[in-house]
Amino acid sequence: MKKILGFIAFSFLLSCSSSNTTIVNSWRDPNTSLVSEQFKKVLVVALLKDDVTRRVVETKFQEYNPGFKPSYNFLHKGNKDMTQEMLIKLLNLEKFDGVVTLRLVDTRVETDYVAGMNTSLYYGNPYYNSYGTMFGGWYGYYSPYYYDPGYYVENTYYFIETNIFSLKNNNLIWSGTTKSSNVSGHIDETAGNIINEIVTQMRKDGSLPPKK
Repeated sequence: MKKILGFIAFSFLLSCSSSNTTIVNSWRDPNTSLVSEQFKKVLVVALLKDDVTRRVVETKFQEYNPGFKPSYNFLHKGNKDMTQEMLIKLLNLEKFDGVVTLRLVDTRVETDYVAGMNTSLYYGNPYYNSYGTMFGGWYGYYSPYYYDPGYYVENTYYFIETNIFSLKNNNLIWSGTTKSSNVSGHIDETAGNIINEIVTQMRKDGSLPPKK
């Protein structure tokens, strides 16, 4: 039987090595683990105003495992006025046992310092380099003149809250907030990074078993 750890963990072991996303905080239901829930079909709901971005994020989840189902196939303008009871009934009829929601909770512009580079760190000997030749010694000798100073840049950071609900008991079992930069033009990559950070944090807090 597939569980949510089968949905998430496997694919993100293969995720990209660099990430523009970090986990800020998280919470878990101390009486529930994702292993015990045995999710087989999970609805992914990206609560975003832009429909194109919503589809990109939700589809990205499904790329990792078909057990994730984008909400745009079930929740759309035609049924946007449904009550909570009607929504839960619809999800039960479609045999969903879990829901993942993502929403933007904050956007901040922060000033970051980018360190410069001093080439003398790499060419410290002015007469003899590590390859046993004399060529390049002059470069190390004069490298202080080629020092690249640091500088400050403004980056926009997006704070995304991810919640995981169990439909069996209709309760929240895990919640976490991630901080992402350089989102524009890299929505699908950022979505992958967010889930990677979620899985890492879930392993730390005991929601998922440790990586073997």
